[in-house]
Amino acid sequence: MKSFLVTALALAGTAQATVQGFDISHYQSSVNFAAAYSAGARFVIIKATEGTTYTDPSFSSHYTGATNAGFIRGGYHFAHPDSSTGAAQADYFLAHGGGWSGDGITLPGMLDLESVSGSATCFGLSTTAMVAWIKSFSDRYHTKTGRYPMLYTNPSWWTTCTGNSNAFVSTNPLVLARYASVPGTIPGGWPYQTIWQNSDSYTYGGDSDIFNGAMAGLTNLATG
Repeated sequence: MKSFLVTALALAGTAQATVQGFDISHYQSSVNFAAAYSAGARFVIIKATEGTTYTDPSFSSHYTGATNAGFIRGGYHFAHPDSSTGAAQADYFLAHGGGWSGDGITLPGMLDLESVSGSATCFGLSTTAMVAWIKSFSDRYHTKTGRYPMLYTNPSWWTTCTGNSNAFVSTNPLVLARYASVPGTIPGGWPYQTIWQNSDSYTYGGDSDIFNGAMAGLTNLATG
């Protein structure tokens, strides 16, 4: 993974190419994958699980649709650090669609780290406990797949809930959520974002995501 990060950083430094993608869940009950592909999108990140009890009812159909349309695709897990260990949630994610294989079309799983309405700030965890929880999830995922998961977050959450930890810079690709015209300041010591969620609205459903590099880099991310 570290070699990939260095390579991608070199690509990012030239600030030349990007690849359009998007992320979806059951809130997008139907998606015209063929039209999205024709419009230039090349990857899809699909909600698979939350905690250790919830599976997204549209995951299977979305995953099949994305695959059949020729997309690079992968699953994501919505974190609930207040309900069980990171390792337990990684196991649940892996058992319900969150796996990875170096086939060139499967992205490493993504851990969605953000606030939940009605939950305590940072799920009631201290910054030290939160970093440990994320590491538990990440390490278990790595042990089972040989890859570290991508980490999705926004600067405010990461700063408040992890103390702006830089513990994952050399292992986990960053998926940065910031709805703006530019990525802005990158949290956590990451030198750049691997994927930028730049809008909560995409023409063909879900949120707009932009891979920071050319298609070859995206394929490399799905290869290992």
